[in-house]
Amino acid sequence: MDKRFEALNQWLVQELGLTDYEIAPASEDASFRRYFRVQHNGSSFIVMDAPPEKENCQPFIELSAIFNELGLHVPVVEKKDLQQGFLCLTDLGNRVYLNELTEDSVGELYRDALNALLKIQAYKGNHVPDYDKTLLLNEMELFREWYLGKHLGLTLTDEQQALLNQAFSLLANDALSQPRVLVHRDFHSRNLMICEENNPGILDFQDAVIGPVTYDLVSLLRDCYVQWPRQQVENWVSDYYQQAGKAGLLSGVEFVQFLRWFDLMGIQRHLKASGIFARLNYRDNKPGYLKDIPRTLDYIKEVAAHYPELSAFTAFINSLSEGSVEAVNVS
Repeated sequence: MDKRFEALNQWLVQELGLTDYEIAPASEDASFRRYFRVQHNGSSFIVMDAPPEKENCQPFIELSAIFNELGLHVPVVEKKDLQQGFLCLTDLGNRVYLNELTEDSVGELYRDALNALLKIQAYKGNHVPDYDKTLLLNEMELFREWYLGKHLGLTLTDEQQALLNQAFSLLANDALSQPRVLVHRDFHSRNLMICEENNPGILDFQDAVIGPVTYDLVSLLRDCYVQWPRQQVENWVSDYYQQAGKAGLLSGVEFVQFLRWFDLMGIQRHLKASGIFARLNYRDNKPGYLKDIPRTLDYIKEVAAHYPELSAFTAFINSLSEGSVEAVNVS
């Protein structure tokens, strides 16, 4: 018996006054949140179920207001019950970017997404947490704990531990050297909706932070769920670099430096994602994300190979698929 679903329906009846409605799952989520679409009197809205002991709705509410003020298309919070963890939201539809990205459509869809990203990065407030070194390192530790330890069952040597520590520190420090902007933190094809007006609709922004300028860019262009040729990605990066420069976000930054930031930020993000996907399987009983790990590892291997200072780390990552981790020379 789903007691929270029963409580949600009681809330719809007692607090929102609904009597004749249809409710169905609206989307999957990698967190403990659930979303349902409610149809009532010819219109629809979304209700979020976020167990208070697992999820805090307040950042979603605050950031929804911030993103709206920036001119972005995000769900508006119409009703809330923080004690129970229920939110009533405007419905952005069901046309997810991921389902409609093709070679023909991607140019226009990504152009809209990059324009939205520049609006996000125009934020000048200080009401958002900082993406500090501790958080960056903790995210990469998910790779060590959940992918290497839990998924692969590896016991690393002292030298391999040191190698990871060195690589993680390099990646974190590089991220911290970048210009800092408002970061959505999950700006990718599963959280972007195709909308007729003010495209795209943007979801899942509650974890936003102030952090590296390339983080959301790499989330979009080196998406964990869809992959594009490296040259095409670099062309998009170049286009964004030009626009961000005009917007005053990259004063004095050469493109070579910006591309390095982008590449290394991607390695950090894909280490984090690999660990999260493994954790979703073992801790949260969501095995569907395991199929995305090969893509995140391929990104790491491809990009890290371009940077000599990561050569030992690259050899270690390559060894994981070759089944010979113990034999890697990490000196």
